Amino acid sequence: MSSSLMTRRHAIASIGMLAANSLPALAQAEPSIGLATIVVGLAAGGATDAAARRLAEGIRGNYAKTVVVDNRTGAGARLAIQHVKAAAPNGSTLLLTPASMMAIYPHTYKDLAYDPVKDLVPVAMVSTSELGYGVGSAVPESVKTMADYQAWIKTSAAAATFGHGATGSGPHFLGELLGRMSGVKMVQAGYRGSQPAILDLLGGHIPAVASPLGEFLPHMKSGKIRMLAVTGNARSRFLPEAPTFKELGIALSDMTEWFGVFAPAGTSDKLVQQANAAIKVALTNPELVNAYGHMGMETVWSSSVDLSVRLKSDIERWRGVVKQIGFTAQS
Repeated sequence: MSSSLMTRRHAIASIGMLAANSLPALAQAEPSIGLATIVVGLAAGGATDAAARRLAEGIRGNYAKTVVVDNRTGAGARLAIQHVKAAAPNGSTLLLTPASMMAIYPHTYKDLAYDPVKDLVPVAMVSTSELGYGVGSAVPESVKTMADYQAWIKTSAAAATFGHGATGSGPHFLGELLGRMSGVKMVQAGYRGSQPAILDLLGGHIPAVASPLGEFLPHMKSGKIRMLAVTGNARSRFLPEAPTFKELGIALSDMTEWFGVFAPAGTSDKLVQQANAAIKVALTNPELVNAYGHMGMETVWSSSVDLSVRLKSDIERWRGVVKQIGFTAQS
């Protein structure tokens, strides 16, 4: 037998052995979870829902073979969090939520049915969004600036009414604090998500809405919404024509809303890290980054530990804000 033929046979045999040895590794690369659900407590069609659907696409095939979104609205998104709290800690149920429900609700609901620190495990932060304050057709055309609006809301209780996506949330307190700084007692109207509130704003049924900026963006081209101000230390790249509260001399610049993924308490560190790693990869996808940008969100990944630290810090920060306002939800 020629030496060249033996060499080829040895090479073929080596390739076969290499392939055989690689099979277990390939099997391990397959997601161990068949179906995973990302639970969202706000209405379908809003920015949070859209962000969850994009994230589901991003981790599908990496974290789990199939990933779906489950909208469980009601009780200011508390029902969704309670559902995740009660879910099996096997990695198949995740929660995507704005910070408000985790950092503010402990101070506004006396009988909150979950403890955000003890009943849930931080997985990763996925994005941040500034908050915006917009007015619609129920507000006179002559009201063009925040100063105009602050003068107008003193005319009646109806004028001082504003909507938001969840009672006791960051946008709710944005409106309450704005009223306090304007010397006006605001009348708040909570909705099941920002989109229903904004639809009422567009229809002239409510004069103003406070919301994460991304919820307004799809409607800005209509010209029916005037954005009076946004939070943040600098103007948003998504709506650069809108002034910040900071440049208007109103101390509301530190009310950025972050969005995080959580799992039920008891979920193993291994599963948490698998989910975190899949999310990290998803957030590097330019298509996802661009999609989040269209929703007024900046993609921001964090480790599980960093999200835990941020959550605890924000819980303490909001304690003082809620005490200052004196608000307590009734249900």
